[in-house]
Amino acid sequence: MDYLPLNAIRAFEAAARHLSFSAAGEELHVTHPAISHQIRRLEEWLGVPLFHRDARKVRLTDAGLALQASANAALSDLTAACRRIRRNAVLASISVGCIPSIASRWLVPRLPDFTARHPEIAIRVAYAKAEDRLEDDDNDILITLGADPSPRATSLKLFSRVSQPACSPHYLARKGRLGTPTDIAAADLLHDETRQGWREWFSQAGMAGADVGNGPVFADFNILATAVIAGHGVALCPIEVFREELRRGDLVVVSDIATDKDKGYYLTMSAQPSAAEITFADWFRSQVSTNDEAA
Repeated sequence: MDYLPLNAIRAFEAAARHLSFSAAGEELHVTHPAISHQIRRLEEWLGVPLFHRDARKVRLTDAGLALQASANAALSDLTAACRRIRRNAVLASISVGCIPSIASRWLVPRLPDFTARHPEIAIRVAYAKAEDRLEDDDNDILITLGADPSPRATSLKLFSRVSQPACSPHYLARKGRLGTPTDIAAADLLHDETRQGWREWFSQAGMAGADVGNGPVFADFNILATAVIAGHGVALCPIEVFREELRRGDLVVVSDIATDKDKGYYLTMSAQPSAAEITFADWFRSQVSTNDEAA
């Protein structure tokens, strides 16, 4: 029987996606020559070349483009089927990938409520990146920025990403005045990952091109939160994420001008979720509703 060379197809799919044999090898934890060997084996099996090989890069042939579309769909379907089988093999166990801001300030503080209500469901929590998508992730549920456009996923909006300048009461008392964009421009600005957030805010405030200073940039959102609460300066704070700190008076909003009005935090799960995943999603959304009512 002329068996389908599955290992070669897997190597081809990775190489076609990256347009790089080296990157495909890194992803699959094999060498560049191993990827090249598998692809030549597949080309011999098919009887057609799949790549144009130039000196420094590779390009897909027409046959390669046709095979790439089918390979992507087939491997995605196979991955989804394996995940469903794995979920069913371990009764009521789900893995939740969550961006750090929501994990530390929303999910973890409320997890005891979930486990008390649903002791039959085991939860594993891991950090996720804002741009992660369910199809490329090992988690059953993702809580990230933005909806997942994949037809194999269902995304539910949790709350808005609207962000406003905020600082601690102690910092505000020390500065004396932060009532205008000009005042804020003269303050100690704290940055989340890049300085672009403040640039966008000043543009929204009618001060495009304002100097955003050389204040610290925090790659970890939770370190930024610690810094602003400790009184180190002014940060652009997602209002829903910092609702508790604002309610307690640990932080105060110093301007009504807001950014990221069109962005939101979403919970994403499979379009065919397990009962445990549905239970978790319903619980999390109920927590959001309860928080809105208490606000």
